[in-house]
Amino acid sequence: MPSRALALLLLCVGLAVLPASAAAEPVAVARALSVAGSAWGPPLDGDLTVTRPFDRLPHPYAAGHRGVDLHGPPHAPVLAAGDGVVVFAGMVAGRPVVSIDHAGGLRTTYEPVDPSIAAGQPVSRGSPIGTLAIGHAGCPVQACLHWGLRRGGTYLDPLTLLRPPRVRLLPMG
Repeated sequence: MPSRALALLLLCVGLAVLPASAAAEPVAVARALSVAGSAWGPPLDGDLTVTRPFDRLPHPYAAGHRGVDLHGPPHAPVLAAGDGVVVFAGMVAGRPVVSIDHAGGLRTTYEPVDPSIAAGQPVSRGSPIGTLAIGHAGCPVQACLHWGLRRGGTYLDPLTLLRPPRVRLLPMG
């Protein structure tokens, strides 16, 4: 195979392994998610049930849901989705919130969570960061975890962290 064709094939395969939802996101975000994909875990034990999905918004200031709501048992342990450092653990607008900074400029946010950790504390994927509190507005069940993800000012669907990358081979001709 000529070197030009091989380079094109490698480029196509590299682009094809990006998460399906990353297509609308900046390339740097898609790359960060695909590289770190195996380092992520769910924020709650057991099967995840989405009670409200992420809204892909037309512009940064549009009204909408900038995370996913996950059904969970009241007072269940909430887990760090990935390795990082806690940057906030406290109250925001009367709700207990935990935010964690991760490699690649990613930040995950969890609410309502009664924190068991403090700002500045390192956490590992799967380590408890607090317990799920009752009282998330709009939750159709007794308790929901609002899980958010962003890179800089761009909000992303946090479920992309848990989905394996989709691989597609593209024709050469």
